[in-house]
Order: sequence, then structure tokens, then C-alpha cells
Amino acid sequence: MKELLKSRRSIRKYKDTKIDREVINHILQCGLLSPTSRNSKPWEIYLTEDKEKIEKLSRSKDSGSAFIKDAPLVVVLAADPDRSGVWIEDLSIMATIMHLEAHQLGIGSCWVQIRGRDHSPSLSAEDYIKEVMDIAENRKILCLISFGIPDEEKKSYTDEDILSDRIIWR
Repeated sequence: MKELLKSRRSIRKYKDTKIDREVINHILQCGLLSPTSRNSKPWEIYLTEDKEKIEKLSRSKDSGSAFIKDAPLVVVLAADPDRSGVWIEDLSIMATIMHLEAHQLGIGSCWVQIRGRDHSPSLSAEDYIKEVMDIAENRKILCLISFGIPDEEKKSYTDEDILSDRIIWR
């Protein structure tokens, strides 16, 4: 696991190649196996391969989302907050599992933070995405995740990159 974690990096450049549906379903199923508080499973996964929707999603916020316009697949992680008071943590765990499984299968991915971000001065990124993806108003959106065949290579982390000084024994 440590070597997988060291080699997994955020990928923002993708080849213009669709991801096999079986691979996508496998990654999503791994995410759906993630633990949640009180087994509440508050998540909903919205995904699109539609280039027009992906281009709109790439404009979700004024910075940090433009690169997804070239991704072959974008996933929106949303939750029903009535099912769990800790939906943010539940979806974060799910996203991490999906990132790691995708990487293990040779698929690149990158988290795009949405919760607490603005699309414009008068519209939140969350509300913008709800409109683009036709998501119910009472749902909360944590993030977008772009997926694709990597079109960039990034160096793995080394043991020297691990911030071991952040481990504090008392």
C-alpha cells in the first residue's frame, strides 16, 4: 500500500481516450464499498462523459477546475445531508478509495474542491453544478473528480518526502 500511495499523484492531463465502462464500474463499486458513519451511505455519484457538460463543469469555479475540460470522465460526489451529519467525511473516504483504485488500474484522477467555493459572486459552485447536472436542490456537493488515461508523468514520492516529523508521540 505504501508504494501505491507514493506513486499516486493528481493527474490533470488526459489522453483523448474513453475509459472502459467495466473499469469505471469497478472504480465506482470500490467507492460504494467505503465505510460511512453508522453505515448511513449518504452518497450519490453523478457522472458524465458528455463533452458539453464536462466543458460546463470545467467552469465550475474561477480557478482550479479548467483542466477537467479535457477529461473523458467527470464524477460529481454528492450527498443527502439528512442521512448523515458527517457526509463530508463519508464522501472524502469514498473519493480517496476511488482515487487509489483508479491509480492501481492505470487511470489518472484529480480532486476538484467544490464545497465552500464560488462559481461567481452571486452563485456557489455547488449550485452551478446542480444546475448543469440536474441534481436535487437538497443535495450537498463535495467535489468533482476527473478521470482519464494519464497524458503526463509525475515522479513518485520518496521516503524523504514523507513528513515524518509530523508524527508526534506523547
